[in-house]
Amino acid sequence: MLEEIKIAPSVLAADFARLGADVADVATADLIHFDVMDGHFVPNISFGPDVLRAVKASTDLPVDVHLMVSNPEVAVRGYLDAGADMVSFHYEAATHAHRIVSYIHDRGAKAAVAINPATPVCLLEPLLGELDMILVMTVDPGFGGQALIESSPRKLRRLRRMCDEHGVNPLIEVDGGITEATAPLVTAAGANVLVSGSAVFGAADRAAAIAALRAAGQSGVSKMA
Repeated sequence: MLEEIKIAPSVLAADFARLGADVADVATADLIHFDVMDGHFVPNISFGPDVLRAVKASTDLPVDVHLMVSNPEVAVRGYLDAGADMVSFHYEAATHAHRIVSYIHDRGAKAAVAINPATPVCLLEPLLGELDMILVMTVDPGFGGQALIESSPRKLRRLRRMCDEHGVNPLIEVDGGITEATAPLVTAAGANVLVSGSAVFGAADRAAAIAALRAAGQSGVSKMA
C-alpha cells in the first residue's frame, strides 16, 4: 500500500486582508501550516495567537503551528491556548527540547521538531521515539517563495533510514520550495507531508493546485529507495 501524501498550505502566502476566506478556500488540504516568525530567530515577523484563533474559526482542518522563534519554551503556551493541533519548534532554538515535547503532549496536542538546512538529522536521534512529526526545512527559514535546496533529498533519506533503524514512523514534513516539480523528489526520499504556500495560494483554483501537488507527491512514493 502506497503511503498517503498530505498537503499543508502555508498561510504565509495567503492574502492577509482576506485570510479567513483564503483559509476556507483550501478545505481539500489535509492540514493548515501556520508560520510564526519573531523577527529574531528569523528576520521577519508574522502571526500571533489571536490570528491563530481567527484561522481556527475559519477551517475544520487541523492547524500545524511552526514556531520560528528564539524562545519556544515560552511561546508555545500561547499557541496551544489558541488551539494549535500540532506545534513544531526549532531544535536550534530549544535549550530543553524533550521538556517542550512533553509539555505539548501534556496539553493534548501533537509535537514536532523542525531543523534548519544546516542542522544534521542525527541530533534528533534521542527524541525520535517522542515525536509525532519531524519538519525538515528545505530552504533557510524566514522568507516565502525560495527554491528547494538541492541537497534536501539526501538529508531526507538519512532521516528516513534513522527512523527505520529505531522502529519509529513519525510524519516527515518538508517546507520550502515545494512545487509539482519538486514534490516527487522529496517524497521519493521519505517525506509525506508537503508544505506549500505560493503553489497553492498563488493558484486561481486552489483545490486543483492541492490535487496536483498531492498527485505529484504520490508519484514519488513508488520511487522510494
